[in-house]
Amino acid sequence: MNPVYSVVVPCYNEEDCLLQTHARLSAAMQGMDEPYEIIYINDGSRDKTPAMLDDLAARDARVRVIHFARNAGHQMAVSAGLDYAAGQAVVIIDADLQDPPELIPEMAARWKAGAQVVYGQRRKRAGESRFKELTARWYYRVLRRLAGDAFPEDTGDFRLADRAVVDVVTSMPEHARYLRGMFSWAGFRQEALPYDRDARFAGQTHYPLKKMLRLAANGILSFSEKPLLWPLWCGLIWLAVAVGMVVKLLVRHLLGWSNAALLVPFLLVLGIGSVLVSLGILGAYLARVYEEVKGRPLYVVARTVGFNQPPPIDKARIKA
Repeated sequence: MNPVYSVVVPCYNEEDCLLQTHARLSAAMQGMDEPYEIIYINDGSRDKTPAMLDDLAARDARVRVIHFARNAGHQMAVSAGLDYAAGQAVVIIDADLQDPPELIPEMAARWKAGAQVVYGQRRKRAGESRFKELTARWYYRVLRRLAGDAFPEDTGDFRLADRAVVDVVTSMPEHARYLRGMFSWAGFRQEALPYDRDARFAGQTHYPLKKMLRLAANGILSFSEKPLLWPLWCGLIWLAVAVGMVVKLLVRHLLGWSNAALLVPFLLVLGIGSVLVSLGILGAYLARVYEEVKGRPLYVVARTVGFNQPPPIDKARIKA
């Protein structure tokens, strides 16, 4: 019997959370009294996570495990889970229990009422610094300004999506993946489910500032061409400043004022800085083109556990 629900859980060094995560997920799904599967993706973990996942699959027939051959990153791990998911509705949730599994029945109820995507929208963020809260708020405002109002604020990957939406997202082959944006871009009927996000159950975050910045850059550069206009605007502003400076220098020279030449270095620094920023933006877009042209698989699967029938090769991107 095909499952009604597939729950996709990316895992990277989650030995401290895994048993509690599975217990709470199983309780939430069993309470819905419908067939389901839980797909754990081992994203190249270096602790006891792989062995624990294999043990869960041996004890629970509804558990499936995808073991990556190497660490590919959170977004690739979720993408693999979406590729393998067989359910009519697919839930994405992290293994750290910051997003409560107990909200899944409410998401399912809204799905049955007609919503095709139900995404969690954070009201509060327990355990996060004020700096992270402020930067997240600013980032979503910038993203909405650049990419449009279709991208809701204070959302992550925690969501339930209908099979039709999942099929659209899995058909997108880009490597610089920003899944929350891809789901928003897909359209369909989408609803927000406000909730208070908990602190991480155990261990430390696997999304340090560097990874957060990379994900944020993917969100902006993958869904907006407006940064490409930055060189044009920089050039126009620099030209206007240059004309103003020339006029000012000419006036100062005619009036016989000294030190007019001190403005020239400022003008040069402004121009060089604008050129370098423009080249950096163009380089970021070019790097993404280069990544797509190489045509490498999104992820490499070493082995799987618990799947009766794996998905087609061209969909699952299995290369190992």
